[in-house]
Amino acid sequence: MKPVYFFFLFLVSFSGLAQTDSFYLLKPDRVFDGEAMHNDWIVLVKGNHIEAAGSMNFKLPANTRIIELKGTTLLPGLIEGHSHLFLHPYNETPWNDQVLKESRAERTARAVTHARATLMAGFTTVRDLGTEGAMYDDVGLKIAIEKGIVPGPRMIIATRAIVAKGTYGPNYDNPDIDLPQGAEEVAGIENMTEAVRSQIGKGADVIKIYADYRWGKSGEALPTFSAEAIGWATAIAKSGGRQVVVHASTKEGMKRSIAAGVATIEHGDNGDEEIFTLMKQKGVALCATLAAGDAVLKYGGWKKGIDPEPAKITAKKKSFAAALKSGVAICMGGDVGVYAHGDNAREMELMVEYGMKPVDVLKSATSINADVFGYSDKIGRIKKGLLADIIAVQGDPSGSIKAIRQVSFVMKDGKIYKQ
Repeated sequence: MKPVYFFFLFLVSFSGLAQTDSFYLLKPDRVFDGEAMHNDWIVLVKGNHIEAAGSMNFKLPANTRIIELKGTTLLPGLIEGHSHLFLHPYNETPWNDQVLKESRAERTARAVTHARATLMAGFTTVRDLGTEGAMYDDVGLKIAIEKGIVPGPRMIIATRAIVAKGTYGPNYDNPDIDLPQGAEEVAGIENMTEAVRSQIGKGADVIKIYADYRWGKSGEALPTFSAEAIGWATAIAKSGGRQVVVHASTKEGMKRSIAAGVATIEHGDNGDEEIFTLMKQKGVALCATLAAGDAVLKYGGWKKGIDPEPAKITAKKKSFAAALKSGVAICMGGDVGVYAHGDNAREMELMVEYGMKPVDVLKSATSINADVFGYSDKIGRIKKGLLADIIAVQGDPSGSIKAIRQVSFVMKDGKIYKQ
């Protein structure tokens, strides 16, 4: 009786609506609501919010536009958890040359096209983790998208990111020149404090820190900050309602970050079951970025399926299997920018290839990302009251994840961008 009563109230509430209110009724074959798949559901959108979702019939407002989506699965707009809109594939232009030789105007122009490609691929939100030398230009891009000047996904931005002085790049091993860097350099807790506060003041939604990097004598990855320094940044960020996320591939870098209370660890290449279990206990999520390593090795000449599997891929598969076994929350984010924007589904396909169930990958790209990033009250589920970020794909991606590429419908904030 409760569902009937709900929709009775729902119908009464429509009686006084002005005809200028916009309503869309979306009728797919099935709906993945961010947590489970449902057959014969329909979804009603009012303005920029989801008004109702379910399998029941009800009388529609007179001005409702019905959109038939036969053969499709409806999903919450996908959330890319690790993006760099100001980068483009390294086999086109090396990272060093992008930072040093491409003007910020060119990089912004590229970012605009990258944003559109991302949205058209069904990713209605991105967590963009650093402009890599393009300063605070992600702030302007985010505002331009919000104002409707250019099409693109919702942006959760990190602005410049933070690195320990002398550890990042570009670096051409010439001590006589000081090169522009791909992130903001700090030396000590006082500098860290200043950088965190400055980035927040400039518009950062999240603070990204490189907890380790390839600065060892032989180019090996080593920790760059103490747990105390990362913890100091985390405390400041939390006081401003923001998360700290860290680049970490070494066990020690990951341990220090976990102790510091960060929200997510990006990459986590050398993590094992012990590390991932500790992350689960402390509420730290993993964003494994499988597609970045896969892409870089292919740029180096590896022919997947023909050549022997590189040791780095074997190690990454082992690490990801340990993460799955531990039960740590796994975000969907591929470090896109290393490879082409719009090809974001590449990470989802690799997550399945490396042992994750397709339906769990769908959760990672929707409800889990929304929960972990702190946006579950706005996005990540098809649920009454949330923003109308909704996509449709041909087929059933819970059966074959490759269906996630067959995007036939994109709605963001109640506006249709692709049909």
